[in-house]
Amino acid sequence: MATSNSRSCLQYLLHLAQDNLDFRLPEIKALLALRGKPFHPSGNFKEKSPFWCLDGLSEEDVCSVMSRSVCAKSAFELWGHGKTHSELRTSLLNYPSENMSPFMQKDSTYRINVYTFNKTLEFADRIKRIDAMEFLPFEGAVSLKSPQHCFCLLEDYGTDPNDIPEHPNYIYFGRWIADGQRELIRSHSVKNRHFIGNTSMDAGLSFIMANHAKVNENDLVFDPFVGTGSLLVACSHFRAYVCGMDIDYNTIHGRGRSSRKDQKWRGPDENIRANLRQYGTEEMYVDVMVSDASKPVWRKAALFDAIITDPPYGIRESTRRTGSHKDITRPPDSHVPVSQAYHLSDIFTDLLNFSAHHLVLGGRLVYWLPVYRPEYCEEVVPLHPCLRLISNCEQTLSSHTSRRLITMEKIKNPEELDSLAHLADPRFSPYQGHNAFREKYFSGQNKKMFSQAIE
Repeated sequence: MATSNSRSCLQYLLHLAQDNLDFRLPEIKALLALRGKPFHPSGNFKEKSPFWCLDGLSEEDVCSVMSRSVCAKSAFELWGHGKTHSELRTSLLNYPSENMSPFMQKDSTYRINVYTFNKTLEFADRIKRIDAMEFLPFEGAVSLKSPQHCFCLLEDYGTDPNDIPEHPNYIYFGRWIADGQRELIRSHSVKNRHFIGNTSMDAGLSFIMANHAKVNENDLVFDPFVGTGSLLVACSHFRAYVCGMDIDYNTIHGRGRSSRKDQKWRGPDENIRANLRQYGTEEMYVDVMVSDASKPVWRKAALFDAIITDPPYGIRESTRRTGSHKDITRPPDSHVPVSQAYHLSDIFTDLLNFSAHHLVLGGRLVYWLPVYRPEYCEEVVPLHPCLRLISNCEQTLSSHTSRRLITMEKIKNPEELDSLAHLADPRFSPYQGHNAFREKYFSGQNKKMFSQAIE
């Protein structure tokens, strides 16, 4: 097969899944950045559309993106497109023949599929669409079961299921290159996972977070609120070394009551290491430890390529840290430290400070930020002078609540800053919005609704 370097005028078409719409663009941009390539859409780019046309890429770039993306379904080398079938025909006839010829040889086999978005076509109509492509100079034989080359006619009927037009809004034709990794959502579902907890992260979102963080082979990834290790599972799939910590002794050691409906107590081998073993990535497991995220336990060094976490919101998992109140005395001869409340504003301040000190330059922090939607504005997202905000994606949970996936990249070391500079920077302040958020929403029935929404 001819390589993409020997052919000219190549465009690529991505077919995106229509869920987690806010997360798709940052994921694709991050995966392209791993290849050192910018995101260059062509034509009339619409972020919410299921189809994106991209310029400036090689087939190897596209295959690399598709080998990791859980937001993209398929990728195609785009041969022609138009608003009508007539425009599509003209576009295909103008496509350089040298780009087509390697896939139309007499000794090759091929198949043409028809895909329609937001509309179902009868089988006879699909056959008519395929027959209408007979003007293309295919010389090989048709093979429906195992073709060497697959082609696809894709028709876009818009995104409104209540207003489906008679004719497509846009039509594409191209050579199939690769499928995305949507299968990971099923194969890594927490329903079938060996060790789970009340707040185990959804598999699809875990892989999205790993991609937003640009987790790569041999990276060292850290989760300071590791819980049952769902994020470590996703990162280890991409061959990164993973570690974490959590204040909950029972969760770290896999002890106590089970989160499963028909199981009272956790079994003897329910732990994070067992989860990685389940998916064949145990060799990527470094370790996890019982520790307080608010206390400095690490040496002062840039240790981690990525920090990925889902901090506790105080709903199904309490926000705690070690310490004591004036009216609480530590029991004599006790090795268990007294715990006290760990306010959400303090959690995020500590998290950003920790990331600024312990991420390598260019490393990324990815975390969830709960928000009260009626009062949300971008200014409430906590910032840090050492970290640049890359993306801010919303997952709506209810009419009043959502959580936002925040991605930040380390751009400078704390030592480079004027020691007093952050005091004059209004952006470097604790996220005070969380206290109001909790007071207004995390109570009574609303608390129950939020808990159900994030399950």
